[in-house]
Amino acid sequence: MEIPVMNEVSGTDKTRMEPMSGNAEDYLARVEKLNQLGIALSSEKNFPKLLEEVLVGAKELTHADAGTLYTVTQRNTLKFEIIRTDSLNIAKGGTTGVEIGFPEIPLYSDGVPNLEMVAPSAVLQGTTINIPNAYEAEGYDFSGTRTFDRNTGYRSISFLTVPLKNHDNEVIGVLQLINAIDGETKQIVPFGMTDQRIAESLASQAAMAMTNRTLINDLEKLFESFIQTIASAIDDKSPYTARHCEKVPVIAEMLARAAKESTIGDLKHFDPTAEEMNEIRMAAWMHDCGKVVTPEHVVDKTTKLEAIVDRTRMVALRLELVRKEWEIEQFKERTSATEGRGSLESEKGTQDLDQRLRQLEEDVEFIKKINKGEDFMTEQRLDRLREIGQKYWWTDGAGERHPLLEEDELYNLSIPRGTLTQEQRRIINHHVVVTKKMLSALPFPRHLRHVPEMAGSHHETMNGTGYPEGLKREQMSIGARIMAIADIFEALTAADRPYKPAKTLSESLKILGFMKKSGHIDPDLFQVFMDQKIYMEYARTYLSPEQIDEIPLESIPGYVAR
Repeated sequence: MEIPVMNEVSGTDKTRMEPMSGNAEDYLARVEKLNQLGIALSSEKNFPKLLEEVLVGAKELTHADAGTLYTVTQRNTLKFEIIRTDSLNIAKGGTTGVEIGFPEIPLYSDGVPNLEMVAPSAVLQGTTINIPNAYEAEGYDFSGTRTFDRNTGYRSISFLTVPLKNHDNEVIGVLQLINAIDGETKQIVPFGMTDQRIAESLASQAAMAMTNRTLINDLEKLFESFIQTIASAIDDKSPYTARHCEKVPVIAEMLARAAKESTIGDLKHFDPTAEEMNEIRMAAWMHDCGKVVTPEHVVDKTTKLEAIVDRTRMVALRLELVRKEWEIEQFKERTSATEGRGSLESEKGTQDLDQRLRQLEEDVEFIKKINKGEDFMTEQRLDRLREIGQKYWWTDGAGERHPLLEEDELYNLSIPRGTLTQEQRRIINHHVVVTKKMLSALPFPRHLRHVPEMAGSHHETMNGTGYPEGLKREQMSIGARIMAIADIFEALTAADRPYKPAKTLSESLKILGFMKKSGHIDPDLFQVFMDQKIYMEYARTYLSPEQIDEIPLESIPGYVAR
């Protein structure tokens, strides 16, 4: 649309400018619109959309045909955020998805303030600049504007440039409006004092909204970075759980997104907002924060005999000393036989020594095997361990005999499965209590208030046999149930655990299936996990090719393909 130009334009001195024509009813309508816009800005969470609402609202309130909103960067430049020109149908930035592409405008050139351009001048001087006619104005460089006008056929005449100041009176942006349009004549007119005051009022509200949103965004980023730093520190505490706290959120988010689309059971009511999805992610990052108090020698225990000092070597040294002593005894017996001093009894003694050495070697291999904790300690194995424990390796000068295995070593080697004693397992399990205690002490904002419950319940089960509180399914949020599956699946497929090799996908899914059947994990979420192939989505990025094997779905316990 071609915009008509006024024949006469008043001067640049704003003290001489008159308000735009209009009546009290129009003025009150604009004030009401200003109030509504202020309320809308205070609740807008999307920063680009907030900026867009500021510019669009300012154009509407001042009847401007065009406008630009800039933000001040840390590089001392003005960045184009939103551009609108109605008559040319130009809309860039904001929610349009159209890139603006203009370079940032420097506030300084070689240390000299850029006062030749209107927008930088408004920033540097902190005042509103109202120009009735850019083609007659002096003291400002409008060469870029005039080039734009020549290329487009546009006519940029009246300018209203308002700085946006925050609570510290710092300019954080600039609102520039172009070509006020008279409502009756449709001619371009200067921006009146009423326009200027309304624009300045809106700029004040916009600056407050922008500052609040920036502060909130910065606090959220700081909080999230702090959480991730704590989680990384927990992972770094043990080389065997590296990236666990990083990967559990990945699985939890995948499962939460899939559950959101599901209509199975009570999942049909599960429709988390973006904030609630973020809450699940935060809980997943923090689910193991209680491990800061768990001793490394328990977390990193790779064998049954390992402790602060690895007793595996001590036991091996005793066995080696016994073997050396018997070999010396055997050597003496054979030397006597060779020199003719032997007898049938000495030959029998040599044979007994040979048998004892062979038995000792078998005992050594047996202890090495059970020390790994990979196989279940049957009653037969326990009997053999007790038999070895009755042997002695040294008699001191006082005549006291020292057993081959100390009482505590026998206790640890008797662990039924894995490498942890009951006491050590309680220490490990206590991290959930600490997690819940730590997180419950934090003043989480309302939109993150469920983080302690979700993070602190990832070891609870659906049938109430979990810990620390023995909760049942109906006592747990869906987020907490998601956390439990994410934690288990990551642990099953992890290749960095000291007590087990990495399991394949089929092995891991079978274990999950058995846990579903036994009431340990949520059946609906397990169904979604399988139906939507969350396991494969995760595996493609985080598992080694050797772990991604064929998965006969009919062999997965408790799963019926839909």
